[in-house]
Amino acid sequence: MKKRTKIIMSILCILVVLLCAGGLFAGNMLYNLALNPNSDKSTVFKADHNSMTDVKMPDEEERKKAKEWYSSADVQDDTMVSRDNLKLHGLKVEQEGNLWAVICHGYGGEAAQNTTSAYRFYQQGYNILMPDARGHGDSEGDYIGMGWDDRLDIVDWIQRILEEEPESEIVLYGVSMGAATVMMVSGEELPENVKVIVEDCGYTSVWGEFSYQLKMIFGIPSFPAMNFASLVTKVRAGWWLGEGSAVKQVEKSKTPMLFIHGDADTFVPSFMLDEVYDAANVEKEKLLVEGAGHGGSSGILGDEYWNTVFSFIDKYVER
Repeated sequence: MKKRTKIIMSILCILVVLLCAGGLFAGNMLYNLALNPNSDKSTVFKADHNSMTDVKMPDEEERKKAKEWYSSADVQDDTMVSRDNLKLHGLKVEQEGNLWAVICHGYGGEAAQNTTSAYRFYQQGYNILMPDARGHGDSEGDYIGMGWDDRLDIVDWIQRILEEEPESEIVLYGVSMGAATVMMVSGEELPENVKVIVEDCGYTSVWGEFSYQLKMIFGIPSFPAMNFASLVTKVRAGWWLGEGSAVKQVEKSKTPMLFIHGDADTFVPSFMLDEVYDAANVEKEKLLVEGAGHGGSSGILGDEYWNTVFSFIDKYVER
């Protein structure tokens, strides 16, 4: 009897070891797919529900004007060393005045892709800072921070602005991962100079977004795959996937916020809008744009989109 029990226990131990090994292998694969900036992301971007081909972009005339402005503007490179010793890069376009817009790009993007939104803010008298998120553009980093580590980078970029202009009035604006980033920034201790935060189609949390994509792309439930991926993320990047929560951060925010989302967004599902909006205990507004896919709200509404953005901002920023 004892021998039989011992055999059963040995078999169970082997099964547990095999399951853990398989789980860690799968977790590492998920990490590389989602957070390794050098891996092929076509599995994600080409998934049917993630297709961006139907996203309405800003009209050709606006993009042309923004491109002409950017080509003739005095665009300056700026660098900063992060708290974990990464060299981070950003682009600046300055003009007279103390207004600043910090514009955060999306997953897999870079600062220079924010030309159209930067042009809109510049026209309104704002100096522009467009950081490359870690692992993107010309910033160092061997993993994608999904807004979580990036939140502290943005706090430090804000301090850089204040070193040059202590009386600055600052607006944070981001789309997609950039939107999640500015929401995650909102829960930090920010200087009073940060007047408004505008997020467009940001996710509720890294865990929530990855779980959604895991189910939609592979038909896999979050448990236990996400748990193993989180463990791998902790080992390789230093944080648990459950830490990266925009909901928990906006709950702590003291900064007025405008929340925007397209009701046809299937990349970051539109139901996430209400979750982050309801969590915020600040002066706030939300805009749900009919027919807009992921990142497509400005293309659908055009001037109406930006009128809404600046009408909200102007309640808290003196121009």
